[in-house]
Amino acid sequence: MTALTASPLGITMGDAAGIGPEIIVRCFAQGLPAPAVVYGDAGTMRRAAALLGRNIEIIEIAGPEQARCAPGTIDVVTCSPALPASLAPGKVDAHAGRGAYDYLCAAIDDAMAGRLRAIVTAPLNKHSMHLAGIDQPGHTEILAERSGTADYAMMLANDELRVLLVTIHVALSQVPPLITPEAELRAIRLADRACRQMGMTQPRIAVAGLNPHAGEDGKFGREDIDVIAPAIAQARADGLDASGPWPGDTIFMRARRGEFDIVVAQYHDQGLIPVKYLGVDHGVNVTVGLPFVRTSVDHGTAFDIAWQGKADAESLMHAFNFALQMV
Repeated sequence: MTALTASPLGITMGDAAGIGPEIIVRCFAQGLPAPAVVYGDAGTMRRAAALLGRNIEIIEIAGPEQARCAPGTIDVVTCSPALPASLAPGKVDAHAGRGAYDYLCAAIDDAMAGRLRAIVTAPLNKHSMHLAGIDQPGHTEILAERSGTADYAMMLANDELRVLLVTIHVALSQVPPLITPEAELRAIRLADRACRQMGMTQPRIAVAGLNPHAGEDGKFGREDIDVIAPAIAQARADGLDASGPWPGDTIFMRARRGEFDIVVAQYHDQGLIPVKYLGVDHGVNVTVGLPFVRTSVDHGTAFDIAWQGKADAESLMHAFNFALQMV
């Protein structure tokens, strides 16, 4: 069998106690539209295949350059100590947390070296990582730190909405001080960049206000007037089609109707609730600004149904196809 003519996509297994291994097996069994390798634990992947009754051969490899991506097989890059077979499903565990971190770091290194076309990530569990001594809020921050990326943002997308966040994993009380002209302008530029990666020539960017009614002319806070509006003006002066700040309770509806290509939201729940309300099965998480493409599922480890054969792989397949579109 000959080697691949193009680099594969890398899929990270995520937390072994969650649904990551199951949905990855389902995607391979269904058939992926491009070659891919898994960064994870071979033993766990074999147990997931057996759970689902899939006759898939798990092949351990040292790196993506060894992948053959043959039908009926899953190439697994071994990049962390083997996980214990006794790992409890649906429970936080330091071994699973360390493994999820190691898989991601190895995939980042290979993507930076050009050995992967893109990275698609299955969910990890922050508590499990913390038990392993890894003090990181989530995927996005690890990706940025490991790749040396200073300007980055989280974008959530589905067939109806694209939303990019100014602030990500911080307490709500910490959001207002982080809303600066520099942060706003950076997010607007990243939103423009993300849309252009998807083939749009002049993206229409709507910026959501921080306060109710976008501040109501300063009655409900001045951040929208003093910080967000000047950043939008600067973006427009730079040639970007940005507008706002618009009231957060209506802007997502307007974008869904087609008035805008992407919404810049000020904080995590403001932006993620509208996307997830439309269905997590179709949502894709994209880290914008990295030197490589990274997409992810729009759901967590789902410990409540993990290793019961119930997990739906639709979001992971959407994330894979979205990564292909962006590369």
